[in-house]
Amino acid sequence: MLGFWDTLFRIILSVFLSGLIGIEREYRQKGAGLRTHILVGLGSTLIVLTSLYIFDIYRPIALFDPTRMISGIVTGIGFLCAGTIIQAESRVMGLTSAAVLWIVSGVGIAVGAGHYSAAVIVSFVVFFVLIGLRSFELRIAQRLKHDSPSGHHK
Repeated sequence: MLGFWDTLFRIILSVFLSGLIGIEREYRQKGAGLRTHILVGLGSTLIVLTSLYIFDIYRPIALFDPTRMISGIVTGIGFLCAGTIIQAESRVMGLTSAAVLWIVSGVGIAVGAGHYSAAVIVSFVVFFVLIGLRSFELRIAQRLKHDSPSGHHK
């Protein structure tokens, strides 16, 4: 059974890592911003911690699969992510936000399960993808627009 300090560490790490990712979404003024990302990561961590706690308590008297609650997180987060996707005319918006919420949930699961290295590495990779690849993505889009038959230059 996890002690108070280990539980506190996991909760604080979950808030930090989810917040790191949420900062970029907040900066870009997305609907799912800093608070949403922290809450999704923290909720996933809490469910995993609770699942492990229940597993420890009932292990001697009943068969219990701690991963069942984790699969519930994955299902539930799918509904939340679907709500962030909007179709406006011929464009679909919110896919990145939905994907990031899904990943933040995974980060929370990893932290709750004690797989800190995966949670930290993925969080920093996601942060890099959101920040570092944005300018690269914009340059590619501009280049494609410039080189397209409907572009002004060819």
